[in-house]
Amino acid sequence: MKTRENKLVDLEEFIDQKYGKCGTKGRDKFEEDYETFKLGVMLQEMRKQKNMTQEQLAEKCGTTKNYISRIENDASDIRLSTLMRIVREGFGGQLKLSVNL
Repeated sequence: MKTRENKLVDLEEFIDQKYGKCGTKGRDKFEEDYETFKLGVMLQEMRKQKNMTQEQLAEKCGTTKNYISRIENDASDIRLSTLMRIVREGFGGQLKLSVNL
């Protein structure tokens, strides 16, 4: 009976193998999709911390429940102006951005 040896790799190596090295088209797409996913999760967590429904958040910032749901579930791109409005009017917060080069 032949057994297969499992080789553990760190996360960076796994991502390199699956999506390519940094700077490749596949890796860039993965990184972009991951940031979009994180944004949706972050907004959902903030909404839940405020004990708000998607409908309540949408009403506060002038959009629809469906749009909030699509953002939270990574099914919709979001404009920066809309994100700023959600954070400011929906959560009473301030959006700060950073760029890594």
